[in-house]
Parts: sequence; structure tokens; C-alpha cells
Amino acid sequence: MKYLFIVQGEGRGHMTQAISLGQILRNAGHEIVEVVMGKSKQRELPSFFVEKMNAKITRLDSPNFVTDKQHKSVKPMKTAIYTLLNSPKYEKSLKKIHEIVQRTQPDIIVNFYDFLGGLYNFRYRPRAKFICLAHQYLITHPEFDFPPGRKLERATLKLANKVTTLSADKILALSFQPFEDQPRKKTFVVPPLLRSEVKALTPTPGKSLLIYMVNPGYGAEVESFHKDYPEIALDCFWDKKDEPEELVVDETLTFHQLNDQKFIEKMAQSNGYITTAGFESVCEAMYLGKPTMMIPVQGHYEQACNAVDGEKAGAGIQNNAFNIKKLVDYIPSYQDVSVKFRPWADRNTELFLKHLT
Repeated sequence: MKYLFIVQGEGRGHMTQAISLGQILRNAGHEIVEVVMGKSKQRELPSFFVEKMNAKITRLDSPNFVTDKQHKSVKPMKTAIYTLLNSPKYEKSLKKIHEIVQRTQPDIIVNFYDFLGGLYNFRYRPRAKFICLAHQYLITHPEFDFPPGRKLERATLKLANKVTTLSADKILALSFQPFEDQPRKKTFVVPPLLRSEVKALTPTPGKSLLIYMVNPGYGAEVESFHKDYPEIALDCFWDKKDEPEELVVDETLTFHQLNDQKFIEKMAQSNGYITTAGFESVCEAMYLGKPTMMIPVQGHYEQACNAVDGEKAGAGIQNNAFNIKKLVDYIPSYQDVSVKFRPWADRNTELFLKHLT
């Protein structure tokens, strides 16, 4: 069978999910005909995605979040205004997707939570089946726990889910743990899409903390902590433009540009992980038995949901601020959940082939 991927370009998680699903499908004899990827001025396309995806990638203008000047918090109102002002660009993107679909003739279109995917499927009604894949879709499940309050943001996330799944044939909800499917809602619970490279790693007790910053504005807070605790080694990954591949500040602080293989190797060798509450990398840390502190980006409600869900599953702790010392204090009491988590995560090939072929 032939598959077309439409991938949201924000953060690392959707990209690694696409890479992993591509591996599963190719190993079963299927073909990824092309990848459509949303782009933004804030994000560079990581080289690891180009290399590992091993398919033609077409980048198109797609709605994405607007952040503050420090690149630390999301601005929902500015995001909405920016999206409306740029709607002519997105209309061109939809037409381009239709050209790609007509040229490649996929059997199935897989949408990794990009708004263009849902809008395209609703507007053009292609013959290909349309299947949507993201952790965000788990919020419709009765077992899901939301952050307290924030009803407007909850409603906004539900609306985003509806837009990305317009006229979908099936919705696959990634989950930290197994729950019952909801076939009446076309929603099926599936394991995280961990790649074979992660599963092949042998975790070891580490001496450094691993930090992933989807927004490079947190770099100043990392440096401030480093001044107070220079004895604690820190390996930080970001995608800050105009910085070298590896910025060595001193013996215990290094900033790395996003490099997926280096990232997971550093994770396997770390003694703890700090992240802005994305789903996929938290799953990698759980698989490798690494305690995690999840810090949702301000204004990024879906990350706040991820943090609640991850803490419930035993990944670690959540926090509102980039307080690295809190993770240091938590590590001695962390209970390794990898033995419980791995059997669920290892079912990904079985379940994804069941739902996608």
C-alpha cells in the first residue's frame, strides 16, 4: 500500500512519530510516497528528519503557534490573528497538497496533527482513507484527566482536534498506557511510536541531566541555574538559529543543535530528563527508565495536558517553572516504570499494522 504523511512542523515529537511509523510500514513492505510538512519562521527542518524519513519532503505554509519575544510562551490571541492574516498562504498549501495526492495516488493519508491535513480532507474529499494520529486525541477518553480550570483552553484544544480530524476515517490516540478503544467515536488507543533505535539502547546510570528546549528562550534560565550549581552537568538540546552544532560553555554545560541519534544516546546515559512536556520524548525517557520533569510552555494547553497525563502514568513530575533543582531533589525517590511501560510500547508494530493496513 502507498501512504502520504502530513506532519506538523512544531517540535520534535510529530517528526519522530513519522519516522517510526515509516519504519514500521516499510518493514512490512509498504511505501511512503511523500511527506508534506508544515513550516514556520521559528523552526528549521532538522537534518535527522530528512535523513531518517528517507522520502521526498515538501514543506508548505501551515498554521502554527506565535510566541512572545523571548520564545518562551505561546500567545493564543496573536496565534489566531496571525492565522487569519495568512489564510491566503494556507489556501495555496491546500491546493499544493491536492496536486501531490493526484500525482502520488496514496491509499492512505496519515495526518500527524497538522491543520492543513484536516482542512484538505474536508475540502477535497480524496479517495484515499484519512487517518489521524496524535496524543491530543486521547482527551476524548473518559480515563483522561485534564489540568484544573482553563475551560476556554480546553474548548480550544477540542476545536483543534476537530479541525485536524475533519471527515477522518479513523483516529489513533497515542497513550502512555493502554485504555479501551472507542469505536463509536472512530477513536482507537495505540502505544507511542518509539523507534527501533530507542529500543536498541542500553540505559546506564548517568552523571548529567538532559534538557530539551523546544523554545530556546529557556537558555537563559539554564545558564542561571548553571552559575548556582556548576557541579551538575547539563546537556541541552535546542534549535536556536545561528548557533554552532555544539556550543560548549564549559566542562559541565553544553548546548547541542537537534540531532536525534545524539539526543537519545545522551538520554540513555543521563540520570534525569527535563522537557517542555512534549509526548514522544517523555515516552522515550519512560522506556529507558529515566526520571522526567515536564514543564509545559506557558499558554500551551496541550502540553499542560501531557504533563498531567505523564505524571499519572509514572513518568515523573510536572512543574510550572524551569526549576532544575526540583528534578535533582526528586531523582532519589523516582520509581522506574520501564518494566511496566515496555510491554505496552512494544506492541506498536502489531497495533499500527492492524489499524493502517
